[in-house]
Amino acid sequence: MDFSWTPEQDAYKRAVVDFAKDNLNDEVIDRDRRGELSLDNWRKCAEFGILGLPVSPDYGGAGEDILTTMLVMEGLGYGCTDLGLVFAINAQMWSVQHPIETFGTEEQKERYLPGLCRGDLIGAHGMTEPDAGSDTASLQARAKRVDGGYVLSGVKTFSTNAPICHLAVVFATLDPGLGRGGITAFLVDREAQGFSVSNDISKMGLRTSPMSEIVLRDCFVPDSARLGSEGAGLAVFNSSMEWERSCILAGNIGAMERQLEGCIRYARERRQFGQPIGKFQSVSNRIADMKVRLETARLLLYKVAWLKQNRKPAVVEAAMAKLYLSESFLQSSLDALRIYGGYGYMTEFEVERQVRDAIGGTLYSGTSDIQRVIIARMLGL
Repeated sequence: MDFSWTPEQDAYKRAVVDFAKDNLNDEVIDRDRRGELSLDNWRKCAEFGILGLPVSPDYGGAGEDILTTMLVMEGLGYGCTDLGLVFAINAQMWSVQHPIETFGTEEQKERYLPGLCRGDLIGAHGMTEPDAGSDTASLQARAKRVDGGYVLSGVKTFSTNAPICHLAVVFATLDPGLGRGGITAFLVDREAQGFSVSNDISKMGLRTSPMSEIVLRDCFVPDSARLGSEGAGLAVFNSSMEWERSCILAGNIGAMERQLEGCIRYARERRQFGQPIGKFQSVSNRIADMKVRLETARLLLYKVAWLKQNRKPAVVEAAMAKLYLSESFLQSSLDALRIYGGYGYMTEFEVERQVRDAIGGTLYSGTSDIQRVIIARMLGL
């Protein structure tokens, strides 16, 4: 594995960092307080080419390989302090655009992907339900076969981007008796009769990333809206989750690097008992631990990207990266808060928001405990 970057890749990352610093960090504290996504910043990211990074140029994307995409998203997380925006963008890239490009028909790709890459369309993902999260076999949403299509009924929850979406990738079962074998994926337009979303769900962190329920009340979708074949929904879901677990936290690598640099500066400047606080071992040890977490998490993430680029299986590696990176970002955020002391607890220093945002990473795209289950199963336990 060679993780050295070409001059072009390094320049691309630097350009994204500069773009993010110059354009995406306006009023983040206020928007976090309001729980508001900046659609203007979303469109800026689309115009810069971020949303279409891994998508084929045939459908309006940049056609970048996965390693380059990871590096660029790392740069976005470094330059952009609005991790809710970074998360919302990743959610669309991996749980909406990826399954459409991988499993969609030519008509579906041409209809949706260019608009998603341009930022004209926003996509949501509907798998989790009030009584079915990690346990996909307990899915309650139903799809009934009718002339010309399907009628969908059910409720999805914790759906990122749903309040502002134009379409949603929704999973429902055709036959509960088949368990996971009955799950089928559909592309549902927001304007479809019987499709609605709830009010935005208020959250502890990632507050600028909109989230709500998706409600399907006898929602008719034509045959052309099915994504993949009947009963292939779990394959669609697992594919998108492997990519999402691999990629959705790339931005957090950049955020961890920015966080570490901020702590080093603060530890040099803040003085207590006649010396910089970085001279105290309790502070310097925390910073050393933050550096170790950052570099090991980065290597895990790059390994997954290398495996995916070389078309090798990465189920256990993706689970390991998701588990380690999310837990590392949370621990390092708590360490940062302790280093800043009382100032870290204050909103204006933006450290407490890092803690709140980091906690979400241990939950979405499969909780840390689910990642441990996946790893254990792959080890034969």
